[in-house]
Amino acid sequence: MMIYNQQSLVILQKALTKLSGGFAHLPPYKMEMPAEVEEILLDVAERMQDNFPYHHPLYAGQMLKPPHEVARLAYMLAMWINPNNHALDGGRASSAMEKEAVAEIAQMFGWKEYLGHLTSSGTFANLEALWVAGRIHPKKKIAGSELAHYTHERISQVLGLQFQKIACGKNGEMDSKKLEAQLKKGKIGTVVVTMGTTGIGSVDPLPEILELQKKYAFRIHLDAAYGGYFRLAANLSDTTAKKYALMQEADSIVVDPHKHGLQPYGCGCILFKDPAMGSYYKHDSPYTYFSSAELHLGEISLECSRAGAAAVGLWATQKLFPLVQGGVFSKNISSSHEAAIKLYHKITADKRFIALQAPEIDIVIWAQKKDTISAISKASKAIFEKAAAKNLHLALLNYPVRLLPAQWRRIKKDEAYVTCLRSCLMKPEHVDWVDEIWKIVTESME
Repeated sequence: MMIYNQQSLVILQKALTKLSGGFAHLPPYKMEMPAEVEEILLDVAERMQDNFPYHHPLYAGQMLKPPHEVARLAYMLAMWINPNNHALDGGRASSAMEKEAVAEIAQMFGWKEYLGHLTSSGTFANLEALWVAGRIHPKKKIAGSELAHYTHERISQVLGLQFQKIACGKNGEMDSKKLEAQLKKGKIGTVVVTMGTTGIGSVDPLPEILELQKKYAFRIHLDAAYGGYFRLAANLSDTTAKKYALMQEADSIVVDPHKHGLQPYGCGCILFKDPAMGSYYKHDSPYTYFSSAELHLGEISLECSRAGAAAVGLWATQKLFPLVQGGVFSKNISSSHEAAIKLYHKITADKRFIALQAPEIDIVIWAQKKDTISAISKASKAIFEKAAAKNLHLALLNYPVRLLPAQWRRIKKDEAYVTCLRSCLMKPEHVDWVDEIWKIVTESME
């Protein structure tokens, strides 16, 4: 059953009354509610039941984390105004809230001086980062690991830039030696360092890449769209924690508040360490930027119209959950990693299963142990389907066999890719549900 807090509507009604009071000086007018609205909304409610239960802890598959109630309420409240954060004329209050919220995100990464704003997605935020990279080094390549998000190669194609894939090691992170071999050729202008790949959650070796930057003078862009908030986790391994501790040394960072930041979809964030990067965005818009001498967010972004409600939801959430070490938000992020480690320990303690590697953040990859790769793939698909019938929703991952670690060496490699089970344990509640998840997994075996 979906948990629904009736108190939410009471709070929203109070907030709407207060919002309306700010416009009480205007002449009244009446808007009619069509009689069909109720019927249509009930139809919507019925049709929306045709979804996986993303909100429930037994949904432990893809990267789908429900927004917090404060984000939902603040977003809905803002929609009575429907502000546009392109220009101050379209959203004065929401633009100010965006600037404050983005400043708090930048501070989380150790930046007080920066240029940044929200975007409609992590994909668009990464596009802006690579667009600036291309302006700085127009004839040089973008490099990223073979496990980096596929959008980096596609974005590079859109921007007319060449993309260089760098091989990964057996731990799923970029091979710094292979990277250096490419850097020696002098054709790479920017390296995309992934802070939590969306496939297996691996974190690229930022300390080693920073050392290479001293020798070869390239830009470092951190794609932290998924894993960026683990900067606040208190229980990462020493190796992973050292990577996160150096994020402030990068040239640009992308993080997605609509992933671990508890926001509805439509909320990404791009940050540049050097505020002078704003010069690349400079453009004229004679009918949108006339109302104020203050900075209009459209002057430092590629997007035009953009939902101000997304900024309002983020601002409210960060007021409830400040982005500080040891706070509630930090503890919840740590809980996600704890859940992943707890599930990993169950996998490694059961001789019937085999894991890919210890999770660096909150993504766990594993499979039922078989004699061949093809048999493992078949078993993974069977468990996936049987578990779903028992209301446990996992995900599947096709992983290159050549990157499998040592514990897989005795398995016959009869195919190039192996299909594994995959879980993103994004919800803080997952730490209390690992036993139930594991029970259903084992009941779903062949």
